[in-house]
This record gives sequence, structure tokens and C-alpha cells, in this order.
Amino acid sequence: MDASTERSAIGVVIATRNRSARLAVTLRHLLDLPERPQIVVADNASTDDTRAMLVRDFPRVRVLALPSNRGALARTHGLRALDTPYVAFSDDDSWWAPGALATAAGLLDSHPRLGLLAARTLVGPEETADPLNDVLAASPLGPADDLPGVQVLGFLACAAMTRRTAYLDAGGFHPLLFFGAEETLLAYDLAARGWGVAHSPEVVAHHHPAPSPRSDRPAVVRRNELLTSWLRRPVPHALARTRALAADARRDHAARRALREALVRLPAASRARRPLPPHVERAARLLGETDRGPA
Repeated sequence: MDASTERSAIGVVIATRNRSARLAVTLRHLLDLPERPQIVVADNASTDDTRAMLVRDFPRVRVLALPSNRGALARTHGLRALDTPYVAFSDDDSWWAPGALATAAGLLDSHPRLGLLAARTLVGPEETADPLNDVLAASPLGPADDLPGVQVLGFLACAAMTRRTAYLDAGGFHPLLFFGAEETLLAYDLAARGWGVAHSPEVVAHHHPAPSPRSDRPAVVRRNELLTSWLRRPVPHALARTRALAADARRDHAARRALREALVRLPAASRARRPLPPHVERAARLLGETDRGPA
């Protein structure tokens, strides 16, 4: 794949809100990549200097100034703004290793059923392996003849490249989840539409998260895990997950918040419920039996 093909074939979407300094670091890394991807920043109604900084310092970057905070749905707005067949996602604190986008695009070129590729993620200046790398690599779903690497039903959004048509076919990130553990539902929906989701450790992304994570993240993740069960998994499974969260809520503040926020959203989840086809449900059950998280 030569440089002109790479420029036309690869886009990067960044969803951001009120983190202009970190976003600037990410953009400098992405703009230095040999692939020279098209970059779209979908700004979730920032109130800091994000938009002014983008106009002043990064004229090559396209900005979508969203009127409100759309959460992970901002990535869908960014993807729709691109006409590239392949779109990688970065967060405002993550970027791709030189050559990684070209490698991922090459794998998508050579595997037409591949809908989304999950990269290997290195964390911080020490480039520590993200624990999810081993989880994905050990996926019990194993390889498939028409996919690279191993099949998975999860990924890290800031380290994934998708086929644009596959993402739109699956509906993209679900608006009900907003942010936090939103990846599993998209992986389910891609697989339900016949697209492959695979992990390839030869593709590398870098993630430099803030030293202090958001205090509400544990509650948001547990809320969205439960909502994902009600949206796609069998009712007995969803009920069991609800009972387990309710039991934890008796002694844990994050679980109480997660349960409260999930129950508020449960009517909407019931209206949007679309159980997985049997072969995808079997795969999800196998992953659950291994107790290996979102792989």
C-alpha cells in the first residue's frame, strides 16, 4: 500500500470534551504518522479552548462542533463525515504507532469479512502492556479461516479500526450507553450482522490516560454492562446480572449508582432489545464461561 493509497483509505476519528492540552499531544502524534490519515475531531460541546486551539494550531484537522455532549455517539458523527473505507478511533489521550494504520488497513483489505480490528495497546511512557491485550489474545473463540488473528467480542475503542460500511451496518455505538464499556455491544452487533471482529497484536496503539481516572467510571461501566445484557442477551442472563448487581448494591456505592442508573434506562433498553442470533449468543456464553471479561 503506497502513501497515496494510505491517505485516501484511512481516517481517524477522535471524540473529545474539555481536554485541549491532551488532545493537542494526540494530534501531533497522529499528524506525524507516515500514513497521513484524514483526521476528524468530534468535539462534544467543549467549554474550554478546544475549538479555538484546533482552528489556530491544527488547520489540517477537520472539526465537528457538536451542539451537545453526545458521548460515544460523537464517533459515529465523525465517521459519517469521512469518506474513507477504513476508520480508526483514537481518544484524546491515545494515538497509533507509526505504520500501524497501514498494517490494519492491509488486513482489512485482505479479509473482506473483517468488520473491526482490535490492536495491541501500550500504556503510558513506559509502554506497559494493557491487561486487555492478554485477554484478547487468549480468546477461546480462536482463529477463523477468513479473519486475521483471533476472533473476539470486545475491544478498546481507542485502539480499533473499523470498516466504515460494517460500522454503519451494525448501527455504531449505541446511544443508550453514552460512554463506558460501550465496545462489547458494538462487537455483538457487528457479529450479529455477519462481520468478523478480530484481535491482531501486530497492530499497535498507544494510550496515555490521565493519572487519576474518572471517579464515576466503575459505576458507569457496571451500568452499561447490565444494559448490554438487557439489550442483547437472553432474559434469564439479564435477570441474573441484575440480581448480582442488586446484591452488590447493598454494600458498594458504585454498584448502587450503577443499579439506579440502569433501572432508569431499562424501559428504553427493553424497547431497543434485539436478542443475539444463536451463533453469536453461543460465542458470548463461551466467553462468559471463561470469566475473561469482554474478549
